Amino acid sequence: MISQSAVLAANFPPSVEDFYLPSILPWNQHESYWFTKITVLVWVAVAAIIIFFLMSYRKPQLVPTKKQWLAESIYGFVRNNIAVDMIGPQGVRFAPYLTTLFMFIIVNNFFGILPLVQISPMSHIAFPAVLAVISYVMFIWVGIKKHGIGYFIHAVKPNAPLGILPLLIPIEIFSNFLVRPFSLAVRLFANMFAGHMLLLVFTLGGFTMINANIFLAPISLLSWVLTIAITFLEFMVICLQAYVFTVLTASYVQGSLADEH
Repeated sequence: MISQSAVLAANFPPSVEDFYLPSILPWNQHESYWFTKITVLVWVAVAAIIIFFLMSYRKPQLVPTKKQWLAESIYGFVRNNIAVDMIGPQGVRFAPYLTTLFMFIIVNNFFGILPLVQISPMSHIAFPAVLAVISYVMFIWVGIKKHGIGYFIHAVKPNAPLGILPLLIPIEIFSNFLVRPFSLAVRLFANMFAGHMLLLVFTLGGFTMINANIFLAPISLLSWVLTIAITFLEFMVICLQAYVFTVLTASYVQGSLADEH
């Protein structure tokens, strides 16, 4: 029988290829990295959100059912506490997008603590990057629609003395058009990736210790207890990161609509 240490030694050191999930297609296992577990999870999340809202609003009632109440509560929370609070009365027209964004992130994040799944698509940088680019294009488009091509001057020229504008304008350009999408994507990715790695380390660490030595069994139990504690912590992070991403998107839209920089 091959020992566990031999198996670990055969896979050490890890390579870049280890970060690619294996394809779930029965053919071209090394050429189908696009169709992985993460791809399926994204499709499942999209389908679940669409079906949930369609079923909730299929037959709306004056006295809402539980599903209708839940759907209205989610939309109302995003509309009132994010869109209107951050953008103002004009925020109502952005509420559908912000609600979709919030739900898409939180459902995909939830996969990170779901038993037998335990990985969030947001722990792969590609998906937060695409969401960040969509929000980035949207707030620039909103700014151009409101201010015309002068939006770019409006966005990078602060109300400051003329003498320090040569110093502030490059900072504003860097902050508004480079840092914003980068920080949106990396913040979400880093938090979900870190949570996934912590759960993985403590879970597999418990199995490794209990198989390695009988004297390490109590420590393995401690490792699993910490896994449960981290799971509850990760649930809070899941909700917080969806909220933060949506709030920041709304704040960028508000900045694009503002008359004063």
